[in-house]
Amino acid sequence: MSQIRATFCIDRAKFHLNVDLTLPSRGVTALFGHSGSGKTTVLRAMAGLERAPGGYFALGDTVWQDDAGGIFVPTHQRSLGYVFQESSLFEHLTVEGNLLFGYKRVPASARKFKPDDISELLGISGLLNRRPAGLSGGERQRVAIARALLTAPQLLLMDEPLAALDIKRKQEILPYLERLRDELSIPIIYVSHSPDEVARLADHLVLLDAGRAVASGPLTETLARADLPHAFADDAGVVIETTIAAHEADDLTRLEFAGGVIYVAGRPEPVGHRLRCRIHARDVSLALAEPQATSILNLFRGTVTAIVPTDRTAQVLVQLRLGTTPLLARITERSRKALDIRIGHQVWAQVKAVALLI
Repeated sequence: MSQIRATFCIDRAKFHLNVDLTLPSRGVTALFGHSGSGKTTVLRAMAGLERAPGGYFALGDTVWQDDAGGIFVPTHQRSLGYVFQESSLFEHLTVEGNLLFGYKRVPASARKFKPDDISELLGISGLLNRRPAGLSGGERQRVAIARALLTAPQLLLMDEPLAALDIKRKQEILPYLERLRDELSIPIIYVSHSPDEVARLADHLVLLDAGRAVASGPLTETLARADLPHAFADDAGVVIETTIAAHEADDLTRLEFAGGVIYVAGRPEPVGHRLRCRIHARDVSLALAEPQATSILNLFRGTVTAIVPTDRTAQVLVQLRLGTTPLLARITERSRKALDIRIGHQVWAQVKAVALLI
């Protein structure tokens, strides 16, 4: 399939959804926004659980809804998997029984995965004989994801699958979600209101606000837009794709990206391994000249490409370009005036903290 097309318009008493999306058919697309922005409504419309009059939804040439053409494929006939906030496992069945429930109903010729392979991918091979009541929240969600995958879906929909988990359980399951993204070819539509989850998992980002898509594009480009600070508030920042270039003798690892070098605490991964970094705008300060005698290792020279006010009084968001890589800095308007920072100026960025998304 080439692209996913979704056009939905739904009117309720106090809510109006109107979206027209073109999404990639590979990787993870995150639907992000505050509560009530329409994320779950879009997902339910994709699944056919909520009818959008006049709507259109297609995966490449496979059309599941085209009201103009008189097409509406009911949910049970759509080749999709749906993972909810709660795992909704069959409590009377073992983990293996849950996995095989949908798998056995898929014709052998249509099956995409083997139960053993999916169990290994999601780290649940040792749980097959247990019942859901004896599983942790993270284990239950991994079983729910495995069950959805074994129905051989063309599309996997995930509605805030980590929302009911505590921080420890979220950290337990995130690496498995990354493996799904990296090792499977199924497109995933992932609903979340967590900037951390989106930054770590998504390849494409759709920002929803009051039922409308105010932004849609590759994650790294969309997060770096200076005109969307209200959407992320204190979490405004960028994600940078890097490659491990070397392990230094003083227990630092050097990462390279299209725009410079980042130093982080020593990493165990080999040279050539790719790592995703997140830099918050609040952790970036600016200077007119290259800082001297500073403890901050990560210094970058960039060009100012945008300056916009934020929701915070007396602060502005400054967008830079480090070569082809964008960076955001949040500074006070007083500092901007004192340094006379303007679009087109060359400045030095000091990065006080780099978060590795692993």
